[in-house]
Amino acid sequence: MTRKRNLVFGVTLAAAFLALAAGQAALRASSWKAVDAPMFEVDPMWPKPLPNHWILGSTIGVGVDSKDHVFIIHRGFPTLTARTEAGLDTKPPTGECCAAAPPILEFDPEGNLVKAWGGPEAGHDWPVSNHGISIDHKDNVWIGGNGTCNDSLVKAGVCKTAGSGDSYVLKFTHDGKFLMQIGEANQRANSNSMTSFGRVAKISFDVPANEAYLADGYGNKRVAVLDMDNGKIKRFWGAYGNVPKDTNMGPYNPDAPLIQQFRNPVHCAEPTNDGLVYVCDRPNDRIQVFQKDGKFVKEVRIAPATRGDGSVWDIAFSRDPQQKYMYLADGKNEHIYVMDRQSLEILTQFGDGGRQPGQWFAVHSIATDSKGNIYTTETYEGKRVQKFVYKGIGPVTKKEQGVVWPKK
Repeated sequence: MTRKRNLVFGVTLAAAFLALAAGQAALRASSWKAVDAPMFEVDPMWPKPLPNHWILGSTIGVGVDSKDHVFIIHRGFPTLTARTEAGLDTKPPTGECCAAAPPILEFDPEGNLVKAWGGPEAGHDWPVSNHGISIDHKDNVWIGGNGTCNDSLVKAGVCKTAGSGDSYVLKFTHDGKFLMQIGEANQRANSNSMTSFGRVAKISFDVPANEAYLADGYGNKRVAVLDMDNGKIKRFWGAYGNVPKDTNMGPYNPDAPLIQQFRNPVHCAEPTNDGLVYVCDRPNDRIQVFQKDGKFVKEVRIAPATRGDGSVWDIAFSRDPQQKYMYLADGKNEHIYVMDRQSLEILTQFGDGGRQPGQWFAVHSIATDSKGNIYTTETYEGKRVQKFVYKGIGPVTKKEQGVVWPKK
């Protein structure tokens, strides 16, 4: 009799838990109402296949020029194992495929490859690990780097000093002619340096002020602002507008008080038309907003339980003059969040983890074109660029849309 009562009690308790869970799910669903927001569909046929048996490595930057041509930057085959698996160092070759594409590729709006270039050459350094690509108002191309030099790279002649890193950024013409190297090479991290950088993640531009904003980044813990013509540092700041410190803050703990410094990497610093700067404090799972002089305005936490790589990887704005919407790439949880830029409210999200079009593995960088389309790249083993076609503003009936596959 006791066993029977226990069984009945257990079944009743389980049913109560299920009912409670269902009720909570229904409450969450009912608490979210349909909103008008930008809508997108993935273009599974973009870009078109590359020539010459070329393939991409970790694809860690995307930018759009004045003609809506899309530039990406990737890392080819950075390790000996990857090169061996591809047969790059085998003589004679083991087969027809494959070869690493040049680091920088340019596509037209239809996805045709227009030009490919980049890499080490006489006259300037090249990053140990290139990172980020941005196109300014003159269609010049800027890149950063997040590599660190070790003894083997020094021995190979790639670096001069072990422990130093990619402490500069490079500026090229639209077609790849070298223009300027900004920052001293072979420097160690120093978040208060006025002459070098600490492994820059991304460069963005305030054209009226003729200033470039650097997410400086993987070694340093700051936003640095440069003169776009001479490359001189004009100002810099850390989290909350504090003086940046190079102290190792340890791993992120979502239950601990918010720290007063950025963690590495500071992954984006995006100025807006209305005088603000939005900064990706990636492993701290937060966006911090500043005035352009570095005065802290506000912040928002995104998926704050996310550990490891963090949730705030890159942002891009809608192209209307008010930049009403902000698109946030979360490479750990594999989402694009569609946000109201001023309120920092998440309106909806789309995407998922996976290999198919409309999914990602480590969505890393994001950019928009003049038509409102979104372009994303993927790092680690993702190794691709994708296009999400803008379908206008309309009612979004799900907060979590999943894969935005084309409608029949």
